[in-house]
Amino acid sequence: MEQHSGDSKKQKGAIIYNVTVNIENDVREEWLQWMKQKHIPDVMQTGYFMENKICKVLVDEEQGTTYSIQYTCESRERLEEYQREHSPKLQREHAEKFANKFVAFRTLLEIV
Repeated sequence: MEQHSGDSKKQKGAIIYNVTVNIENDVREEWLQWMKQKHIPDVMQTGYFMENKICKVLVDEEQGTTYSIQYTCESRERLEEYQREHSPKLQREHAEKFANKFVAFRTLLEIV
């Protein structure tokens, strides 16, 4: 039996901007605190995203811990505007603060 959440109609066609980060364990707690208190609020303050989630990826890693940060945006056009106008600065702040301590990749998902 298929179940649907109450907001599925509202968000159909919305884009999830998924950022997957593997962070070294020696800075993991500092990184997680910084993400929750500084970086994610800064991203949300741009006004391009409706909601966000940060999740630990449940996988055995040879090194580090992997997280998925998901930002929901109303459309691909709005996301592309965010990527042009805000993303470079915010990514640079992250890269400078945690230089050589993480790897990241980004994927786009469409809510159907």
